[in-house]
Amino acid sequence: MTANPIPARMKGLNRAEICDQNFIEFVKEWKGHVGDRPAAGDAVLPGSALDAKGFIELLESQLISRHLDLMARVLRVQNKVFYTIGSSGHEGNAMVARLARHTDPAFLHYRSGGFMAERFRKLPGMDPVMDSALSFAASAEDPASGGRHKVWGSKPLWVLPQTSTIASHLPKALGTAVAIEQARRIGHALPIPDDSIAICSFGDASSNHATAQTAFNAAAWTAYQKLPAPVLFVCEDNGIGISVKTPDGWIGRNFRDRKDLDYFHADGLDLATGYGQVQAAVDHCRRTRRPTFLHLRTTRIMGHAGTDFEIEWRPLEELCAVEATDPLLRSAAIALESGLLSKEALLGLYETTRKRCFAAAEDADGRPRITTLEHVMAPLAPCTPDAVAKEAARAAPHDVRVAAFGSEDKLPEKLPPRHLAIQINNALHDLFCKYPEALLFGEDVAQKGGVYTVTKGLQKAFKGSRVFNTLLDETMILGLAQGYANMGMLPLPEIQYLAYFHNACDQIRGEAASLQFFSNDQYRNPMVVRIAGLGYQRGFGGHFHNDNSITALRDIPGLVVGCPSRGDDAATMLRTLTALAQVNGRVSVFLEPIALYMTKDLHEAGDGQWLFPYPAQDEAMPLGEGRVYGEDADDLVIFTYGNGVPMSLRAARSIENKHGWKVRVVDLRWLVPLNDAFIAAQAKTARRILVVDEGRHAAGVGEGVITAIAEAGHGARPFQRVVGADTYTPLAGAAFLVLPGDEDIVAAADRLA
Repeated sequence: MTANPIPARMKGLNRAEICDQNFIEFVKEWKGHVGDRPAAGDAVLPGSALDAKGFIELLESQLISRHLDLMARVLRVQNKVFYTIGSSGHEGNAMVARLARHTDPAFLHYRSGGFMAERFRKLPGMDPVMDSALSFAASAEDPASGGRHKVWGSKPLWVLPQTSTIASHLPKALGTAVAIEQARRIGHALPIPDDSIAICSFGDASSNHATAQTAFNAAAWTAYQKLPAPVLFVCEDNGIGISVKTPDGWIGRNFRDRKDLDYFHADGLDLATGYGQVQAAVDHCRRTRRPTFLHLRTTRIMGHAGTDFEIEWRPLEELCAVEATDPLLRSAAIALESGLLSKEALLGLYETTRKRCFAAAEDADGRPRITTLEHVMAPLAPCTPDAVAKEAARAAPHDVRVAAFGSEDKLPEKLPPRHLAIQINNALHDLFCKYPEALLFGEDVAQKGGVYTVTKGLQKAFKGSRVFNTLLDETMILGLAQGYANMGMLPLPEIQYLAYFHNACDQIRGEAASLQFFSNDQYRNPMVVRIAGLGYQRGFGGHFHNDNSITALRDIPGLVVGCPSRGDDAATMLRTLTALAQVNGRVSVFLEPIALYMTKDLHEAGDGQWLFPYPAQDEAMPLGEGRVYGEDADDLVIFTYGNGVPMSLRAARSIENKHGWKVRVVDLRWLVPLNDAFIAAQAKTARRILVVDEGRHAAGVGEGVITAIAEAGHGARPFQRVVGADTYTPLAGAAFLVLPGDEDIVAAADRLA
C-alpha cells in the first residue's frame, strides 16, 4: 500500500496538514475491492484474529489519538495547548490496550494516545477526549496531573504517570511485575488481580539507554532463577530518535535471541495482521509470568514534536515515504475493503472525531488553570503531623516482638545502652514486627547482614521473602522499591554507600519523588531508603566509602532526609519515617553515618558516653525536631549533624576551657527539609555562631543553615563555618586533610574570639 503523490496545492502546507489531507485524499481515491461485510464477531479480514467490532473500536481510538495530535498543532500557536509531542504513527499501540486489562499497571511511552483512547473503553462513562484536552491545556481540572504536566495517566485505569520516557520508567515497571508475585510470598493483598502483568512501553532509541539495559538485564536475571516477573516490555520501533536513526534491524538483532527475555514481533501499522501477534505476546506474558519483549513496528509522522520541522533537515522524498506508511491509511483500507464503512461513513467519522477534539480543547481552554504557588506544590510533600505522630508511636504487637527478638528478656528496651548499628538493627526488627508488608533488600543485606552487620539476623527472623539480596545494581534496587510501593508494600531498600546512590539518583529524583506531584497525589510510592555514608572511617576505603556529597539529596523536591548521630535518635527517626511513608506516601532517605555505627565513646576510650538506651515503643521523633546540648549556653552556638555532633561536643569542652565560653551544640538531625524556624530560634540568643558541616565547601548543608539564620535577621552575629574541602576523599591519613576535625572547630572558635 502506498499513498498518492502529494498534489502541488499541498506543497505549502506543514507536515501535519499534509498527513491530514493525505488521509482524506486516500479515502476519496480508494478503488479497491469491497468484500462481504463481516458480522460483529467475525474476522475483519480473512485470517485475522481481530473481529469486526474490535476493529471499528480500535479505528475509533486511532482517530481520537490522531485528531488530538492535529488539534494540538493548531491550538499550540494560540496558547490554548501546551504539549505537541504526538502519537501519530504509533496508533497501533491501541492493540496492546485492548488485549490487556485496565488493572494491568501501565508505564507508558509519550506516544501513547492510541493506547489511552482504547483503555478508556474498559471503564464506561470515561471520556478520553475531554480528559486529554484538559491535560493538553494544563487545566487544574486535568484528572491525571491537575495541570502540572502533560502526562498519560489515570488512577482508575492504572496508568501511572511518567514525566520522562528516556527509559527511566523501565526499572519500576519491572519492580511492579516482581511485586505482583512477591505479594503472594508474603501474604499481602494486592490492589489488582493476582494474575496481572505490568506493561511498559518505550521507543527504539530509548532501548539503548543504560537505564533500559539494566531493566532488561534484571528481568533476565530474575527469569534465569525461575522467579516470576510478568512484565511486558513494548518497544515501539519507529526507526528514529528525534533525528538519530536506529539502524535497520537493530532492535530485532539486539533482542530476538536474548535468553530469558521472550521476544515477539508485531506489526503495529496493520490492525488486521498485528492484532494476533500482539495477542500472542500478552497471553504469553500473563500465562508464563516471564518477562516478555514485544517488538512493535511503528512509524513516526509529523515529526518528533510541533517544534520539529523535519522538512528543514530531512529529504522531502524520505518524508513522503514515511508518511506513506501512516497506519491510519492501512486502517482506512481495511475499513473500506471489509465493507464495514463506506467512504462517506469513514470520512464522516474522521471529521466528527476532529470536531469532538476541537470542541473539547475549546472547552478545556476555558477551565481554571493553576494560579498560585501553593496550588502547584500541594501534592508535592503532603504531611499530616498529628496522624504521622500517632502512627509512629503505635507499638508493634508484643507477641510478635518477643518471637522476633527471641524472648522477653531480649527485647531491646530491656538491654543495656548500645551503639548506633545495634539500635538501627533493633529498630528494623521492630518495624518488621509492626508492618507485615515491610521488605528490606539490597546488596549483601540477607545472610551476611550487610557490610557493617546492621541488618544481621533480620532474614533469620523474617525469612527470605521479606529480607533478601538483590543483584549489584542500585538503579534496579530503587526500581524494585517503587514497584513494591506501587503494590501497597513498604520497601526499605539499602544502598550500600552514598557514592553508589549517585549512579541511580534519577530513580529518586525523576521517578519516585515526583510521582505524587505529577499524579496530583493520586499515586504514591512510599519508601524509606537506607544509605550508609559520610566520612571518618580512619582513612579506609577512600572516596567511595567516605562520600560526603549530600547535595544531590538536598536538591530533590519533596524528599525527606534524616541523619541520626546516635542510636536512640536513629530508632525514633526510623519510626517517624516509616509512619510518614505509611500515612502520607512520602519518599525519604535515612542517611546512616558509617563511622558512628560502632562508636561507643565520646571523650576518652571506655567512657561509654555514645551508648544510649533503646527508646520506648511510644517514642518517635517529630519531623524537623533537632536535639540541643547545653540549651542555656549562649556564648557560642554550633550547628551541625552526623559525625559533626560528637566532634563538636568534644571541641566544646576544649573551647569552654580555653575561652571560658558556654557552648551550645545543635544537632539538626533533619537535613531535608531544614527546619528554618528551629535554626532561627537557636541563633536568636547566640552571641557567636559556628556551622560545622562535613559536606563540601561549595555544596553541603551549611549554606541552608546560614540562609535560615540570615533571613531571620540574625546574620550580624560573629560567624564562622567549618566544612570539608572541595575534593574527593583520599586514602589513609590524607582523608583528615579533607574532612573537618575537632581541632578545626576549636580553631574556628579562636578566630571568633
